[in-house]
Amino acid sequence: MKGDPIPDPHHVVRLCKPKHIDEGVIQAGAFMLKMGEENLSVDWLEYLNCSTRENEINEVRHIYSEKFNRVPAHALIAVLNVGKLREKVHKESGRNLNVLHNPEVNDPAHSGVYDLKQDDEMIAELILESVLETHSAHG
Repeated sequence: MKGDPIPDPHHVVRLCKPKHIDEGVIQAGAFMLKMGEENLSVDWLEYLNCSTRENEINEVRHIYSEKFNRVPAHALIAVLNVGKLREKVHKESGRNLNVLHNPEVNDPAHSGVYDLKQDDEMIAELILESVLETHSAHG
């Protein structure tokens, strides 16, 4: 339901565009808010109710291909554990982030990382350090 907190044991993914990737490695800029954004857009993997991580990633790829005109060729999907992300940011910055379900018509798993600020490079670095795994945005 819209606004529900995502449980700490669960995972979210972030689509990282090529401009935030250097030689196959995601950079912190992928986790910074753009002008006018209130939250960092992510998708809640467990909400998809798939049997494996591979199936979850494939479902996210499908959502992205339906949602966006095109997904850039070298884009990556970053996987984050909600609890580890929140704990790392709180421990190292004192900031409490909220990860809330924010479904959209064409993306029922859409969610957001809230309580970020514009140009918050330190928090973006901490989020980057919390990435568990990455996958190509194309199957």
